[in-house]
Amino acid sequence: MVTARADHGPGGLGADNLSERRWRVLGATAIGAFIAPFDGSVVAIALPRIGPALHLSFVGALWVQLIYLLVLTVALIPAGRLADTWGGLRLYRIGLVVFALASAAAGLSTSTEWLLAARCIQGLGAALLSATSTALVTEAFPQSERGKALGLNVTAVYLGLALGPALGGLLTEQVGWRSIFYVNVPVAAASLALGWGLVSRRRAARPRTRAGFDLPGLGLLVIALAAGMAGVSLAPIWGWTAPASLALMLAGATGVIVLVAWESGRADALLDVGLFRRSRLFATANLAALANYVAFSAVTVLTSVFLEVVSGRSPEQAGLVLVAAPAAMVALSWLAGRASDVFGSRWLSSGGMAVIAAGLVMLSQLPAQPVMPELVGELVVVGVGMAAFSSPNTSAVMGSVPRAQLGVASGMLGTMRFLGQALSIGVLGALATSQLGAGGQAVLLTGHAESIGAASAYVSGYHLAMLAGAGIAIVGALASLTRPGRVEAVRRVAPGA
Repeated sequence: MVTARADHGPGGLGADNLSERRWRVLGATAIGAFIAPFDGSVVAIALPRIGPALHLSFVGALWVQLIYLLVLTVALIPAGRLADTWGGLRLYRIGLVVFALASAAAGLSTSTEWLLAARCIQGLGAALLSATSTALVTEAFPQSERGKALGLNVTAVYLGLALGPALGGLLTEQVGWRSIFYVNVPVAAASLALGWGLVSRRRAARPRTRAGFDLPGLGLLVIALAAGMAGVSLAPIWGWTAPASLALMLAGATGVIVLVAWESGRADALLDVGLFRRSRLFATANLAALANYVAFSAVTVLTSVFLEVVSGRSPEQAGLVLVAAPAAMVALSWLAGRASDVFGSRWLSSGGMAVIAAGLVMLSQLPAQPVMPELVGELVVVGVGMAAFSSPNTSAVMGSVPRAQLGVASGMLGTMRFLGQALSIGVLGALATSQLGAGGQAVLLTGHAESIGAASAYVSGYHLAMLAGAGIAIVGALASLTRPGRVEAVRRVAPGA
């Protein structure tokens, strides 16, 4: 058994005080859980102002958004592995500093290259925050309160996604586009201040070996995720059968296969693939998370385009309507998490995905001129389903692994989320624009259709995309039902052991 030494952070305390100060832990990490998705969603609204200022090309503007998501997704599992080795609290603080400095650098950008470099570093900082915040909350709270606490943590994530476009638009209009980056600096400082004096003794997930960090595994992971995500994200623009698209997606798929083969049975593995074999709960909950985000993530973008291109609504009107789903998620995620403490995750998560499927079927019947209250109600149904799914499923994943692997579990769950988002935009977006012909994807990027016929074709494609999302959600619900009825018993490493 490995003896874990106290992780002496600021304040010089030698005892593990995370449990004693668990609500402070939740408050500090909720800020990190907020700013990572906030910064992913806030940039899109400011690009019309950033583009002329930095002379961004179309491709440059696309990469300003994509590079952040790519780096964030690729770095999540390595960040979780480092958190298990060095201590999640320490890595969380490093992530805050990295994210704040990169945000300041992004705000000072004078060229496309400068902004892209800053966005890369921002993505790395966001990965450190995302991989550790959930693990720290799981470590601090007892099992009887874990679902409620993780529900509040998930609420912060959804709040970041919901407020990104609205607050970003306000800052861009009133202060200037650079302010969307500068605002992250005081927010990160607030999280550091709130977490000052917290100490964790969860160190050294496993004995240090001569092999050290699994660099080959890291390389394979980078190839698999970066190539796969870039291929899926860019294929709708390049064409799904274009040589570059096929090469990237093939490299991603090959990378996954080789990665699994390399990591199997290794003592120093970057990713313990045995977790999927040993824990049916871990495997099914992660699979359900992937299906959930593939089914849901594109809904906001596709519905926004529907309202603006087909129904002739302004961006402001569309934005107000689209707040409905995240508002329901913010309002109910903590309650779903609390319910999972009592009833377990299986029926809540599976039922949540069934509700999402029902909401998407409703959206698949959306007329060209929808009745706004009805559309809001349908989006609320989808949001309720997301709230019912996410917190219980997160609690299930984090409760299915030993304490020494909380970071890897958090990183894996985050990878499923961001990979699902990329697949959702790529696949459902391709279906929505499938009847628009060559260049149809530009409708999603510009929000404009060249003709009434194009708008009508988008209606048919949108209906098809919503039905496909509903089908994926049903598959995810069925997969979720195969999980154990209650949280699997896990032999955790005792505090200080």
